[in-house]
Amino acid sequence: MSYNQEASPSKEQKPSQIKFIRAAQMSMFANVSSWPPLGQVTFVKRKKDVSGGIASKDKVRFTVLLESSGSFPEQTWEVAIWHNVHGAWAELLLQKVTGTRLPIALGRQNTKSNYRRHTFSQELEFPTGGRHAAFTVKYRIDADSPWQWVNAQFGTKDGEIVFDPPRSWVEKYNDGDPAGQLADFIRNLNPELNVEHHLSEAPGAVLWSVTGKVGPAVKDKSGHAMIALGLPKEFVRNFSLVRIWSPWLAPRHGLETYRLTEDAILSAFLRKDGLSLVLLAVSGPTNVVTLLKSGESGVFISARNDEVEESDVKVLSAVAPSFDLAIAAVMYEARKCARNFVQSTPPAESYERTNNAEGVDAQWLSTWYDGLAYCTWNSLGQDLTEEKIFKALETLETNGINIANLIIDDNWQSLDNKGQSQFTRGWTSFEANPEGFPNGLRHTIDGIRTKHRNIKHIAVWHALMGYWGGISPDGELAKKYKTKIVQKADRIAGGSMLVIDPDDIHRFYNDLYSFLSVAGVDSVKTDAQFFLDALTDATDRSRFTASYQDAWSIASLRHFQAKAISCMSQAPQIIFHSQLPTTKPRILLRNSDDFFPDIPSSHPWHIFCNAHNSLLTRHLNVIPDWDMFQTNHPYASFHAAARCVSGGPIYITDEPGNHDLALVNQMTALSLDGNSIILRPAVLGSTIDVYHNYNEGHLLKVGSYTGRAHTGSGILGLFNVGGQDVVSLISITDFPGITPDTEAEYIIHAFSTGDTIAGPCDQSFLLSIGLEQGGWEILTTFPIRTFSLGGKNDKRNSGELTKVAVLGLLGKMTGVAAIVDSDVFVTPDGRLQFNVSLKAIGELGIFISNIGTKTVEDNFMVMLLGRAVPVETVKIQESRNLLSVDVLAAWKHMKLERGWSNEVTVQIFMR
Repeated sequence: MSYNQEASPSKEQKPSQIKFIRAAQMSMFANVSSWPPLGQVTFVKRKKDVSGGIASKDKVRFTVLLESSGSFPEQTWEVAIWHNVHGAWAELLLQKVTGTRLPIALGRQNTKSNYRRHTFSQELEFPTGGRHAAFTVKYRIDADSPWQWVNAQFGTKDGEIVFDPPRSWVEKYNDGDPAGQLADFIRNLNPELNVEHHLSEAPGAVLWSVTGKVGPAVKDKSGHAMIALGLPKEFVRNFSLVRIWSPWLAPRHGLETYRLTEDAILSAFLRKDGLSLVLLAVSGPTNVVTLLKSGESGVFISARNDEVEESDVKVLSAVAPSFDLAIAAVMYEARKCARNFVQSTPPAESYERTNNAEGVDAQWLSTWYDGLAYCTWNSLGQDLTEEKIFKALETLETNGINIANLIIDDNWQSLDNKGQSQFTRGWTSFEANPEGFPNGLRHTIDGIRTKHRNIKHIAVWHALMGYWGGISPDGELAKKYKTKIVQKADRIAGGSMLVIDPDDIHRFYNDLYSFLSVAGVDSVKTDAQFFLDALTDATDRSRFTASYQDAWSIASLRHFQAKAISCMSQAPQIIFHSQLPTTKPRILLRNSDDFFPDIPSSHPWHIFCNAHNSLLTRHLNVIPDWDMFQTNHPYASFHAAARCVSGGPIYITDEPGNHDLALVNQMTALSLDGNSIILRPAVLGSTIDVYHNYNEGHLLKVGSYTGRAHTGSGILGLFNVGGQDVVSLISITDFPGITPDTEAEYIIHAFSTGDTIAGPCDQSFLLSIGLEQGGWEILTTFPIRTFSLGGKNDKRNSGELTKVAVLGLLGKMTGVAAIVDSDVFVTPDGRLQFNVSLKAIGELGIFISNIGTKTVEDNFMVMLLGRAVPVETVKIQESRNLLSVDVLAAWKHMKLERGWSNEVTVQIFMR
């Protein structure tokens, strides 16, 4: 938070001397910046001893970074924390920090050089059990000046700390009455509900199922039930994923009151004792949609039953010391429920065709998942033609953008009711419309594949039920397939519509995808899947929902080997029926509402929404897709960085010629066969601050990880989604995959500047990050390995230690994800050898602590495919302790060719 007022200070207070005050509460496991504003919640875990018990002297460290104006004389400054960690309010005077424990400014900064930086820190013992506490910061110029309170000075709320409970909390829930156990966490638990205890597959979590009943559908009217569950006890914050509209989920946050204006599929509660309670409404396995609602007495279970018999309603509940454990517990159990239920099967011949060895060809899907894609939607508009597609692809190639995948979006189809709303237009035939594609779809696809060999996969768009207006009653399709008129009750897509009857939907999809395959199309984007949830008639809902999902899944697997994008499909019955089970390959799933290029306020929210939706979708059998974006846009790099850390695909939808080539190069690298591929982290990205509200003014932190456990890299995307500049403290323990209190050392690399900082894996390793409005940064950690070089008889390096880390491709937002494997060791003759296997080529970076004493000619040999690379492709960046190898330049200079592998190993020898 900045204080930019330049009013003349009084002699007593001088408030304008202060520009920033930033406080961080930390433990061995967590550090979350709480200024600005202080009114955020920090979850603090206690240290574990070697035996797995509780360490006797757990402590939390408060650190405050104060920046004072250089226009005033230097002051002695004092800072204190006012807190109630141990019950009564007390003061904790902080000590001024000097030397190596000072927070390091890394990456983009919005601080000015005329401000002095002062750091204050002090430890405080943990409370004996889990506890919720508050604190604020006060400061004064010197010992003779009065204290200034930041909550009064800047109008902030108190900061919040939640300490996790001792591990012994779980012991009482091993046996006993399940309803009584759950009643410890939910007040006024409805006694009419059946509560069962289940063994959790997430160690450290306690799991229950809560079931009730919903009446049958009668005369095409769905059965409905509204069942009181109870009010979660002693929570300080809550988070939900709600249905903002039939196709989409979005996050909602609250404090000590649970109040929702939309239905939720999941709700989580952070308790005062440090535990998280997670409730998951499970839809299915029959035709039952289950949701959570809020009311005066707490949580209600809302159910809609489309079966002709009474059905069960289920909510899964888990309690754990962290949200991650609790949601894992309910999601694992939900998957077991789906796996154990045998749903009504599609026609036998469909399965036979699908499982026929001649019908399904095994394919390597790396290009589909990892290839840079281009979509025609925002780029070419809705008046789509073959000529526009050809021109756009030629422009991309002219600009050196080698896309691997093309998505031909809406409006290629033959439709009726030209000029009317898309919701009144129906699909007439499989062939493309003759106005835009006069020679047919196959001619277009053949032309693309002939002229643009770099394009490996071509997808076309269609709606699950044909088009937005279904099937045209006057077209070929209506004559060939059995159809039915259905009613839809949706705020946009409402009204009647002619669609393919479920009795014929398997034949329809098999014929459609056969036509597309013959035309050269090998993938699809299937949109408007929420129409299944918009059907009003209970009989239609029961007949259509599973049949359509199964028909689409089977056909896309048979014809396209799961190269499919599921869109507008975050309806509960689709999530639990099609996206949760792991019985088929993972598909791409649109993770949020659209990218809207012309609505400035939508862009920060788009990233915030995706980061929170991924908390759920990362547990599904999908790869979340954060939607397309444009590279020549005010928020282009903001979106690009988010896509890179998401772990999902990347699609651009640039208007022809409007490209930011530098940004494209930061997102992608060249594979050995010349394709532009994205560098996806191994772990899907999601927010690490589950309970922080969009409007609280903090940085959104999206965490991911790539590589093996303990030797891989944590990735932290930082995004300023607020309306003002933000400066925050970041700890090494914020990064996913980091195990604190080890002997390990780490490098932290900031993408924006390329700077690297080394430090230990403890509370002293702090960074200060400043981001302007709409700003972003990507930080990556790399474990350091230490070696003593020199052979047994070599005394030249006696006692000298060399610290190294393999950084991946430099200049790439997630360049570490280019590393397939790496090994570093000392050879028998005392040389240090690096074997780095890469899936893409670019500039490889190696951190070497003492590289300043070495030269490329005297100390390094670099080899590709057993041949030495040109010396000019190897450079030393002494200021950053980096050795860089331009693998791409070396590959081209040496005219190397790929063999059978998609990977290349770089060997580096250092003496």
